Amino acid sequence: MGIARQITGGAPEAHDHIQANAYSPYHFFSAEEWAKFRADTPMTLTSDEVKRLRSMGDPIDLDEVRRIYLSLSRLLSAHVESSQLLFKQRNRFLSLSNVAKTPFVIGIAGSVAVGKSTTARILKELLRRWPSSPKVDLVTTDGFLYPNAVLQRENLMQRKGFPESYDTGAILRFLAAIKAGQPDVKAPSYSHLVYDVLPNEYKIIDRPDILIFEGINVLQSRDLPAGGKIVPMVSDFFDFSIYIDADESRIHEWYVTRFMGLRETAFRDPNSFFHRYASISEEEALSIAEGLWQNINLKNLRENILPTRPRADLILRKGQNHLIEQVALRKL
Repeated sequence: MGIARQITGGAPEAHDHIQANAYSPYHFFSAEEWAKFRADTPMTLTSDEVKRLRSMGDPIDLDEVRRIYLSLSRLLSAHVESSQLLFKQRNRFLSLSNVAKTPFVIGIAGSVAVGKSTTARILKELLRRWPSSPKVDLVTTDGFLYPNAVLQRENLMQRKGFPESYDTGAILRFLAAIKAGQPDVKAPSYSHLVYDVLPNEYKIIDRPDILIFEGINVLQSRDLPAGGKIVPMVSDFFDFSIYIDADESRIHEWYVTRFMGLRETAFRDPNSFFHRYASISEEEALSIAEGLWQNINLKNLRENILPTRPRADLILRKGQNHLIEQVALRKL
């Protein structure tokens, strides 16, 4: 099922599919159509760099970067330039001077195992290699999870990754400081090895030109209070947002494959939180991976992540082998 019908609904008949496109807030492009928008955008990555940037199980290569990400880089360049122009025009309108521009913030959302981290790292490298050499930083929401001790106390370990497992206040304070142009803003660090926030360890973000903020629930909305009180959402701080999409069945396959791959690699480290899974049988490991998918990750996808997809400015829909097959760009 294509993005158009999934977003707008409709029966599978051809004329309904055309209507869905006509009334959708998105323009839809095949990967081949999208690739043409790269124009003369140069390839600034090497094959070895792409291999280093991609996550386990994600076979992205230079051809995919050329097909999808060069056009995206060009589009983002246009948005950043327009944002900077509007900044200057507004300062003239308000008769302001010596006001520093704030970072352009890109949010990246999507399910676990769908390839958000690969997309974020590829984009970071492409953006920082623009001719203007902008300063580009990447922060993930993992560090804003509550520590395991807190999750255990609140009986939330089985809902780790759900919206309630994050310190949303800390995320909002971080993004507010970034958008205020404050120097040396601290982003908490997270270790996937020990599966926990690292106490007193931070990444310092010092006034970047562009910030990529990546996480499964960054497009999540929240309950609004009565009386019109101001309650910001994380996405209120985004200048552009991207959702990485794929069929449930494919994400399920990628998740289980990644789990089994980690069992042969990272899980073998005695310091790994999941070290106990390295020594069990393959059948037992598969059963555990299926349970984690069905009871945690699939529920989170259906209840919290997928409903945020229509809030994105751009939707990258993946098909077989993690390759983008369709791009949806919100109309202006």
